[in-house]
Amino acid sequence: MNFLDLFRAVFGLAITLGLIGLAAWAARRYAPKILAKLQAERGARRLQVIETLVLDPARRLVLVRVDAEERLILLGEGRELIEPRGPVIESGDAK
Repeated sequence: MNFLDLFRAVFGLAITLGLIGLAAWAARRYAPKILAKLQAERGARRLQVIETLVLDPARRLVLVRVDAEERLILLGEGRELIEPRGPVIESGDAK
């Protein structure tokens, strides 16, 4: 193997790694916008994260709304604890 063949191999590897890096950068930059647009066209979302609270480095509380029901979820330490909170009464729906 002479110097020219070695140079071609290294140059080809550099070009391939550069294209992979460029594709990864483009996916990280533009994919979330494209996915959000596709989900918006599909219909209304049923799941919303209302609030999160970090308790310590291993645990966090997450309040989510699924349809008209809110749930409090404790995440961390390899388990999830879910506490149902009941239906949400919107200010316009109260009688």
